Amino acid sequence: MRHRLLVPSLLASAALCLPGLAACSQDSSAPERTTQATETPGRSASADAADGDDRATSETASARADDVDLTGKVVAVDPGHNGGNADHPETINRQVPDGRGGTKACNTTGTSTNSDYPETDFTWAVAKKLEKSLTDAGAEVVLSREDNTGVGPCVDERGTFADDADLLVSIHANGSESSTVKGFHIIVADPAENETTETASVDLAKSLRRSMGEDFTPNRAYGQDAISRRPDLAGLNNASVPAVIVECGEMRNPSEAKLMESRSGQEKYADALFDGIVGWF
Repeated sequence: MRHRLLVPSLLASAALCLPGLAACSQDSSAPERTTQATETPGRSASADAADGDDRATSETASARADDVDLTGKVVAVDPGHNGGNADHPETINRQVPDGRGGTKACNTTGTSTNSDYPETDFTWAVAKKLEKSLTDAGAEVVLSREDNTGVGPCVDERGTFADDADLLVSIHANGSESSTVKGFHIIVADPAENETTETASVDLAKSLRRSMGEDFTPNRAYGQDAISRRPDLAGLNNASVPAVIVECGEMRNPSEAKLMESRSGQEKYADALFDGIVGWF
């Protein structure tokens, strides 16, 4: 199937996590969040040490895709943030529609592990692995950004770029101050564009929770089902299709950071997202 990349006219747009602003999701303001802005360094030594047998992991992912037929399905994948955001605060602080009649900053820089491995590198790596599995299964994949060195797109476009897709999955990682906090959670808009879309988004979140829960710890601080319903995230508010944000884990938790920094760990996250998407279809 063909690949489509969103190359927004405002590709020079993104957003800065301001000091004191507790947001490490695409436009989140959750109090659990921190806002460490980072450059985009290379992989850490711990990441290389944690890789293990990546070839075997990749072959497992290919086997999963071979067992699934997603022909005719269109999946929008949004790798959170972008590698060039931190260098363009004047652009990423520009106000854009928040989907609720107000405005929000265009984007944020995201968080990082304690070894300065940035969220944007993690989300891009997982998104590309997920893209391969989906296309191997016959789906068409639409990405919100074309690389990990640009700026933006803004949070409103991270919702609207998926208008022609069947669903939208936005990939993120959380940055709680405490290193003891652990686990993934999934966010849906409350309310969504309409009741039908809201119901389908919750169903997508539940499918992803089940698949993520097979290998990863759910953070029940966000609810018994690890699903958070929020009205303040512009990417979700501007989506016209079933949409979720997946906070894959906590980047400052040592064990989860090690996993996120490794290729084998990134493959596991991509596999879990793939299974959840397939389960929803």
